[in-house]
Amino acid sequence: MKYKSVSATARGGPEVLKIIEHYLRPPGAEEICIRVLATTVCQDDVACRIGNRPFLPDIPFTPGYAVIGDVEKIGGEVKGFATSDWVGALTNTGGYAEYIYLKPEQLVEVPFDLDPAEAVTLILNYLTAYQCLHRVAGVKQGDRILIIGASGGVGTAFLQLGKLAGIKMYGLASAKKQNFLTHLGAVPIDYKTQDFVKIIRSAEPDGLEYVYNGIDESYLERGLAVLKRGGSLIHYGGPLSKKGLLLLILKLVFYSAIPNGKTIKGYGTHRQDIGTFKQDWEILFSLLSEGKLKPIIAERFPILAAAEANRYFEEGNFSGNIVLVAPDADADPY
Repeated sequence: MKYKSVSATARGGPEVLKIIEHYLRPPGAEEICIRVLATTVCQDDVACRIGNRPFLPDIPFTPGYAVIGDVEKIGGEVKGFATSDWVGALTNTGGYAEYIYLKPEQLVEVPFDLDPAEAVTLILNYLTAYQCLHRVAGVKQGDRILIIGASGGVGTAFLQLGKLAGIKMYGLASAKKQNFLTHLGAVPIDYKTQDFVKIIRSAEPDGLEYVYNGIDESYLERGLAVLKRGGSLIHYGGPLSKKGLLLLILKLVFYSAIPNGKTIKGYGTHRQDIGTFKQDWEILFSLLSEGKLKPIIAERFPILAAAEANRYFEEGNFSGNIVLVAPDADADPY
């Protein structure tokens, strides 16, 4: 039996994404073969395909940073999982495929009552926002925050989780997305035409507790400018190159050394512990099951239409998440 994946066959635009056939092999002794139900399209998928990351997967590779899937077959030494279980994993690569092979320690059980397309947004985007809010910062009710890049997958996760936490939120987005941010409970600021430092300093003369930056290091100085003394800027965006990584590290060290009572903290999922991932995924799955979260999905594409989905993602004319789904998981139950 064969299955298909969508692989980047060269560095470049969406046109380098090609459908490749593979033989569906039995899983190894410590592997689980998973039928992919849903995977997200994220900025790291695009950056690795183009070549805008300091550490890149070798060509060819299959993008796909997070998956929700159905356990198809289990290796002989695997414990704790059964066929037909639903599982989720942070894969980094490999998600743009009909099947994927993973180790059991990578997996978290996923409730059957969830829409896979919504659940998969929790694996990366909502996990990032949740950990930045609650593990890195430890936000409290009444805190004030700024979200730089508030209309994307992680940005909208920040807005929904921030609203649940009872914090006041400011969000940067383009003019056409202002009503969208207002609906999610944030004070919108147009980053193209408005000076967000001036606006926030006027509205919050004492400064904000936290600033979340998922864009690039060009926002660091202005982000620090709107913090109160004792406030923190949490940077979670990936650098575009090894040179960019070095520059980011130097900037973080420089700004952290300035004696102004403000701190900069970095966050990346690759530096975190899988144990905390599983704890926080379970919390997020519960919030989704209870209807307290409703991930915003701008578009759903079939998994094998990943090139089209990537093209749509790079155009940027959407808010929320882009999700790839298996043919039998593409109907929105809501």
